[in-house]
Amino acid sequence: MAIQKVGVVGCGLMGSGIAQVSAQAGFPTVVRELSPELLEKGLKGIEKNLARLVEKGTITEASRSEIRGRLKGVTAIDELKDCDLVVEAIIEQLPAKRELFTALDSLCPPHAIFASNTSSLTITEIAAATKRPQRFVGLHFFNPVPVMKLVEVVKTIATDPAVYEEMVNFGAKLGKTAVRAQDSGGFIVNRLLVPYLLDAIRALEEGVGSVVDIDNSMKLGCGYPMGPFTLLDFVGLDTTYYISQIMFDEFKEKRFASPPLLKRMVLAGWHGKKTGRGFYDYADPANPKPMSL
Repeated sequence: MAIQKVGVVGCGLMGSGIAQVSAQAGFPTVVRELSPELLEKGLKGIEKNLARLVEKGTITEASRSEIRGRLKGVTAIDELKDCDLVVEAIIEQLPAKRELFTALDSLCPPHAIFASNTSSLTITEIAAATKRPQRFVGLHFFNPVPVMKLVEVVKTIATDPAVYEEMVNFGAKLGKTAVRAQDSGGFIVNRLLVPYLLDAIRALEEGVGSVVDIDNSMKLGCGYPMGPFTLLDFVGLDTTYYISQIMFDEFKEKRFASPPLLKRMVLAGWHGKKTGRGFYDYADPANPKPMSL
């Protein structure tokens, strides 16, 4: 069946972005959050994004109203029962995801496709909680979802080829470049990105260069839009640490092992921009000060 109605579970940073691009692409979209407060916060974020698009002339005021009209925020999981596709974007913990999809499996019609936005967990592990592993894929979007043009469409050994093609086409309908990825830890992007970020931390630990010098080297020498430490602070040091642990557990390779400095910073609560301190101190957000070892 062609996808007519989309459900999104989670209205945080990623979930709200996925819901927004789905509604912008013309799909009636139901986004579910656990509490009215979290739901309101997520929907307000979408409204701000749409208002910026109007200001830039990217969309018209009439288009904004139409997009908002296709979005429905709910707190009851039952509201997802008639969706043709449900995309999960909740906390990055396997038990929580499996519990959610077990409930959805009993609720949603047999033709419904399930997708997880996980960045590190294997799709097969999550799909095993359902009776429809053949209708389960990974849809890994990137932050901020309305801006970033990539989505990794992840296929497991059990995914029906027709379902997979439908999801690749769905990614294109959202205006994304859909890359095909196999269900291997980290998929494509994190499989390559995480070792690079961890190596940057090791280089800092070993005195190869300072935070600023390493950042500038990768920006000006390799043409990267931001250096590894700026990117680490943006992504979240806790998030990177968590992903590295999952990938190391799967591959048992040193390049995925977390450097001691990263672990210490996470334990200290230095998680990057969101906590005000990481490899840079953001007390003055306009002028971040690099840490020194």
